[in-house]
Amino acid sequence: MKDVAGKKVAILVADNFEQIELTSPRKALDQAGVVTMIVSPADGQVQGVNHDEKADTFKVDVPLDQADASNFDALLIPGGVMSPDTLRMKPRAVKLVQDFYKSGKPIFAICHGPWLLAEAGIARGADLTSYPSLKTDLINAGAHWEDKEVVTDDGVVTSRSPKDLEAFNGKILEELAEGIHQRQAA
Repeated sequence: MKDVAGKKVAILVADNFEQIELTSPRKALDQAGVVTMIVSPADGQVQGVNHDEKADTFKVDVPLDQADASNFDALLIPGGVMSPDTLRMKPRAVKLVQDFYKSGKPIFAICHGPWLLAEAGIARGADLTSYPSLKTDLINAGAHWEDKEVVTDDGVVTSRSPKDLEAFNGKILEELAEGIHQRQAA
């Protein structure tokens, strides 16, 4: 695998994201020398959860309205129900996801994170997975949904839940090393 040290990954979350779906991939990325930055509409701090219990808060590095896909090499979208549901209602968040996709940069979404892929029009024709309750939503958005721990479709990596984090983390490092994906950039 090519070296990913020095690459930059935006982590897009709103309040009440599933904390382990941010911290586990972030740890894997940090250990590989990747710079991770939290992008959020939240002001200053963003709230994590462990299922339905409040967990830690995290510093917002880049306010959503200042985020630009050109400043990053990839995008990570943690799940939890509330964060992706909030983000898919924010045109600026949807546009940011679209900008990453159009530029061919890898996108990593886990659990409920693929809701943003559907909202951004990226699900149509894509092979995806997600938390099982999103299956019908993604199929209705035109995706080919698979019940697998990790599914990759030309730089878009999706996983079902925290139990799949080991496979998800390995695949995101692999896709980050691959870099720009030409089908998306076309």
